[in-house]
Amino acid sequence: MSVSGQPREEAIERAWRGVVDTARRSAADGLVVGTSGNVSARVGGTVLVTPSGVPYDRLGPTDVVGVDLEGRRVLGDLAPTSELPLHLAVYRNSDAAAVVHTHAVHATAVSTLVEEVPLVHYAAAMLGGPVRTAPYARYGTRELADNMLAALRDRTGCLLRNHGTVTYGDSLDQAYDRTAQLEWLCRLWLTASSVPGRSPALLSPAQLREVTEALKGYGQPG
Repeated sequence: MSVSGQPREEAIERAWRGVVDTARRSAADGLVVGTSGNVSARVGGTVLVTPSGVPYDRLGPTDVVGVDLEGRRVLGDLAPTSELPLHLAVYRNSDAAAVVHTHAVHATAVSTLVEEVPLVHYAAAMLGGPVRTAPYARYGTRELADNMLAALRDRTGCLLRNHGTVTYGDSLDQAYDRTAQLEWLCRLWLTASSVPGRSPALLSPAQLREVTEALKGYGQPG
């Protein structure tokens, strides 16, 4: 069996390295503290995900954790993250190849204040439009996963009220970049809205749609 032209074992090994590297990056960039947050990547019908309660700097090649799309463990001995329902919900309802969940400070702060991140910058277009806040539910629950899915409708990222962020993408790099953009967007709004007596100017839906169209041709050809 092969995945994208690679032997399955090689694809899983590469994806697991990416999961660990991305988790460590989220800690280094201050988007998580301790063992909070989690990262996953999908290889065919297998989801590789960070384990529960294990510091990222201790994870190695033999600590791989893999489950099927029903959540049954198929690789490794460690228990998967308690947020597994959240990750699986994304994979079952999108073509995502990777999911990143963080407790980023500015984004989490904004999640306590608004139903939708105000359009202070066109970076919102990189997440599919205005970023919504999913209603609060306890971590690890089906209710949280359902709330998240509603907030992610036609989006690639959302806030979880009093909790953190979720983003997904075609790769771990893309999912992580979306997390970083979301945190930056929230930090920008908090900074602008903190000026006494002033309110930030916001983009209109039409202006955001214009950016969305322009982004279709962004980057290098091919």
